[in-house]
Formats: sequence, C-alpha cells, structure tokens
Amino acid sequence: MDKILVVENLQKHFIKTNWLGRKSSLVKAVDGVSFSVKRGEIFVVAGESGSGKSTIAKLILKSIDSDVGKIIFDGTEITNKKDPLKKIRMGCQMVYQDPYDSMNPKMKIKDIISEPIEIHKIGNSKQRDALVIEALREVRLEPAEEIMEKYPGMLSGGQRQRVVLARALVMKPKMIIADEPVSMLDVSVRAEILELMEGLRQKYNISFVYITHDLATARYFGHTIAILYLGKIVEIGPINDILLHPKHPYTQALLDAISEPDPNNIYKEKVIRVKEPTYIDTYQGCRFQARCPYAFEKCKAEPELEDVGNERKVACFAKLD
Repeated sequence: MDKILVVENLQKHFIKTNWLGRKSSLVKAVDGVSFSVKRGEIFVVAGESGSGKSTIAKLILKSIDSDVGKIIFDGTEITNKKDPLKKIRMGCQMVYQDPYDSMNPKMKIKDIISEPIEIHKIGNSKQRDALVIEALREVRLEPAEEIMEKYPGMLSGGQRQRVVLARALVMKPKMIIADEPVSMLDVSVRAEILELMEGLRQKYNISFVYITHDLATARYFGHTIAILYLGKIVEIGPINDILLHPKHPYTQALLDAISEPDPNNIYKEKVIRVKEPTYIDTYQGCRFQARCPYAFEKCKAEPELEDVGNERKVACFAKLD
C-alpha cells in the first residue's frame, strides 16, 4: 500500500503581538511534525485545542505556507510552490467542523455542491447537475433531485454535514481532511456520518486525515493515530495499540478525559492530573512536563520520537508500562 501523503519536519511558527503591535511571544503551532498516510487509510490527528491539529490541515491544503519542511501529495512535492496548487486543491478536499457556518445560507444545495467543479471548469451546467445528484445519492440524501433545490436552513445538522461531504466527493478526491466533522452533531447522528465516511473509503479507496479531540470516535473510525501536544507528535502508531496500551502520559490523560459510561465509576480517581498548561517555558524540554506526574530531571531535555516496536513511536523519558 503506497503513500498518498508524506509530511516531513513540518514547521509553522506565529509571532504573537501585543496591543502596540510589538512582538510579545512566539507560538510554535507546528514544530517538526513528520508522518505519512497510506492510500485508503484513515489517519487520525488527535489532541486538545491549541495542539496544532487544524494548522496541519491548513498547511496540507496550502491555505498557509510552512516555515520549514516538506509536503508530498500523490508523489508531487507541494511545499510552498504555486505550480502543484491545482493538484492538491482537486485531489484533496476538506470537511469542516461546523455544518452551519461552512455553507452560504443564501445558496441552494446544488450551487453549494457544484461550486468546486465550477471553479475548476468541469463539465457544463447539465453535467454538473448530474454530478451533484450523484454526490447527494452517495451520501444518502434522497430524493436528490428535491434536496438539491433546497437551502441549508431547510436541512437538519446531520443533513447539512452530508451536504458538506457531498461537496468534497463531487471532485472525486484521493484524500479528504475531516476537521472535527461530527463534534457539533447529536450523538445519535455521529455514528451515521462516520459509517458513511467508512463506506466511501472502502468504495473509492479514499484516504482520510481525521482531526479530532475525541478519542472515542477516533478509535471507532481510525487506523493509525498521531497524538499531538503543543505542535509536537508525542506518540504515533496503530490506533488500537496506542489507545488500549498508551505509553505517553498525555495519551493516558486524553483517555482519562473520556466520559465514563458506568455510573459506578464516575468518581474513580484519575491517574493523570489534567490541568491547564501555564505556557511558561513550554518549549523548553518535554512540553508536557509541567502537567506530568512522572516528570523528572531528564525531562528538562526534549525527548525524540523513539521506535518502541510494532510501528509505534513515543517521545517520552518516562514511558508508561
């Protein structure tokens, strides 16, 4: 199984300014991130808000340029180059978190879905309508001929997210980046959307980069997972291995934060303390040391991602057993 996406040492820093416009601090949103995605694979990028997940998506889609690093999509390097921009925009599509804000409420569904194929000048009006109907049927929105004439306000949240997915599918992409695609939906609808995405993956061999903070849906949907903390990958590997037997304290902290379905265990003691980071010297040494109960003197140095077998890597001096 060859690779559709290769990311090498990707870096993006932002300068934070005060109200006078003077530099106050440096935010390392993405700092030396490397990973690859196989064709037909669901690659999960997980972490808290502010970990750099969405910045990685923007870098891949060329919404912003990287400071350092290399991005190779479908065999072509696209890093900070204008020539291959059309290739990434046609071959890779985005599914956004908010199905309410990601669509113009004044546009009909058919115009929303056909917008990308119009931009890339694919087909005539009749052919575009046919592609829209096909895409709506793929995401199980029927009758497609009626749905395409409606406006977003006439649809439910789950239906709107299916429209967003149809808009991505209409370009026949090789990869879809899904940024928290079910976080704003009712719990009853989340599984339906994830099952739909899995069915499309199997049918068309589409690769997914699934960005989330929810490890419960990640395990349900993903194959490989990268745990991101303050712009760094701290653990990466097969999703079942990592979520069943985490080796990094931060991964364990994320798992501890999952809601407990058993009422008898509501008050169980958390093994890992989860508190807000101070952002003081967070870029010195291990970035999780201020929140980690296992931190010791060696953690003042920055750990490298170390191969621990079974295609897993962990960046930690105090690995969990």
